[in-house]
Amino acid sequence: MRLFTAFVAITVIIASSTTQAQQAPKNGAWRGTFKLANAQESPFNFELQSKTAYLLNGSERFELKGITQKQDSLFIPVDIYDAVIAAKIVNSNTLTGVFKKFNTAKPDKGIEFTAEYGKKYRFFENPGAASVSLHGNWDVVIGESTNKIVGVFSQFGNKLTGTFLTTTGDYRYYEGSVQGNDFYLSAFSGSSPSLIKGKVSGDNLVGEIINIRGAQTMKGVRNEKAELPDAYTLTTIKEGTSFDFTFPDAFTGKSVSLKDPKYKGKAVIVTILGSWCPNCLDEAAFMAPWYKANKKRGVEIIGLAFERKNDPAFAKTRLEVLKKRFGIEYDILFAGIADKEFASKVLPALSAVLSFPTTILIDKEGNVSKIHTGYSGPATGKYYEEFVKEFDRDIDEVLGQKLLLLNQNKQKNNTF
Repeated sequence: MRLFTAFVAITVIIASSTTQAQQAPKNGAWRGTFKLANAQESPFNFELQSKTAYLLNGSERFELKGITQKQDSLFIPVDIYDAVIAAKIVNSNTLTGVFKKFNTAKPDKGIEFTAEYGKKYRFFENPGAASVSLHGNWDVVIGESTNKIVGVFSQFGNKLTGTFLTTTGDYRYYEGSVQGNDFYLSAFSGSSPSLIKGKVSGDNLVGEIINIRGAQTMKGVRNEKAELPDAYTLTTIKEGTSFDFTFPDAFTGKSVSLKDPKYKGKAVIVTILGSWCPNCLDEAAFMAPWYKANKKRGVEIIGLAFERKNDPAFAKTRLEVLKKRFGIEYDILFAGIADKEFASKVLPALSAVLSFPTTILIDKEGNVSKIHTGYSGPATGKYYEEFVKEFDRDIDEVLGQKLLLLNQNKQKNNTF
């Protein structure tokens, strides 16, 4: 009902003109373009398969279930981001509509798009040859920011994929093309569409990142050794303090404390998150199955959720969607409004909350072992793989199992 109400509210853009049932859009590959700032268009690719859509970015297939059709109106819910793709079915090969978010600070007018069936290319159906390569690592500056950013790109022929690493998380999956010395990248996985256009000259690149609000300049210098500061050094425990908290369970309202018997004598992973945060979703996609496979080892996970509204009922609704999508079985507590200063205030033992997510590893004695700021998800390739390996090693250490394994190997070697 909410999706239909939202559709009616934006009929100026995607008005339906008939009361008779229309034919459904074709199943298969589609190519759409969003209208962004400065009259720019950002392409995106998706598939329709009956009641399910898949947003395609690089190697990612982002699943959207529960498609409904009302006469010539199509609704693709993006539940995880509290949004909808609402379209008019012009004919079985053409869609026009908007991507619209709910519960925003100001009413969202939506981002207009059109889409055509059977188109699988991103930017160019027949792109020209690439005369430059972006493959590798780049030191990047975006806008006036002084924050460290690393561009990580893979290029094969004129096909380009990549992302940007920052201290708070990565930009997730971008896909595009290189034609001559020009490059083009775009991304849309259900949050906000984005477009990148630029040029490469030798070991330098210039361009801009464009979204619905405007554009930011981008400059980069090729540097295969480009890297971020150590993510384990950015957030610390204040001297003379101990890490503790008490917040309500997001679903039952029952008060939960880190000192509760459930967590005593166990390693505890505390993740500071938000259901609205793309990097937090990537972390949840890793943590949920990891917890199922490892909880019997004496490990617990507690999610501290900071949401768009400081409203328990709203938080419960949003976090239920998160829990269902990823099959989360660990505890999630509602900690308040999604604001770094607020999060720092209610977690005073931390030097500061710099990022959603921030992940805190606590040993069996209740001492903070490590704090990881930000998250490098699967779009980052080897950086994600390195994080997973280090995370598993850290868990072994706080459980004392790394030392046990070393002793077992030592005893085994002494028997020969």
